[in-house]
Amino acid sequence: MRKLGLIGGMSWISTRAYYERINKEIQRSSNFLASAPMLIESLDYSLIAKAKQADDWDQVASLILESARRLESAGAEGIIIAANTMHKVYDRVVEGISIPVLHIADSVGAAMKEAGCESAAVLGTRYIMTESFYRQRLVAHGVDLLPPDPNDVELVDGIIYKELMLGRVTRSAERALKTIITNKDKEGAKAIVLACTELELVVDTDANVLPVFDSTAIHCRDAAKWIMGEA
Repeated sequence: MRKLGLIGGMSWISTRAYYERINKEIQRSSNFLASAPMLIESLDYSLIAKAKQADDWDQVASLILESARRLESAGAEGIIIAANTMHKVYDRVVEGISIPVLHIADSVGAAMKEAGCESAAVLGTRYIMTESFYRQRLVAHGVDLLPPDPNDVELVDGIIYKELMLGRVTRSAERALKTIITNKDKEGAKAIVLACTELELVVDTDANVLPVFDSTAIHCRDAAKWIMGEA
């Protein structure tokens, strides 16, 4: 199996989910004694948050690129970034290392294309919901995306940063997401993309009015396939 480098800490909750899911995929596809050869670097998210608040994406890119380089030097043969929003600096990271980086939106887009899904609404941070770096990747796979609702953007972004990334899971957040998804169904969406690694904490991916494409689960499946040389 190939050795994967995982850049985590954004948040630690999502890093834990990635480690668990990738290993479960390896066990299911290989044998029950197998585990994923991985190098994990958990970053101090407060440094990234500070740079983000100052709109200093050059600094964010620098922090993630330095992590990728350390993982490559330590023997990683490929990289994944365990956070949707941090793919905003994906191109900078790819340019700075010589090993592949598995893009989360490409994984999601490919899964949607395979499922025949042509219309969806994206839920995530304000960067994911309103900027093109993520949305264009999905569109490139033939998915038509509903425009973001400003009220949804504010509500979901607040739930992510003020609750989920701190490990807080509330009934009010669960109800809010359920209402948003129901409204997206009425607006014509044929699916929901959970484009935030923590949103699965408050969204039941198997019990909604619309199919849910969970970016974390899909990214982890692709990572496991890559580890086993199947992708």
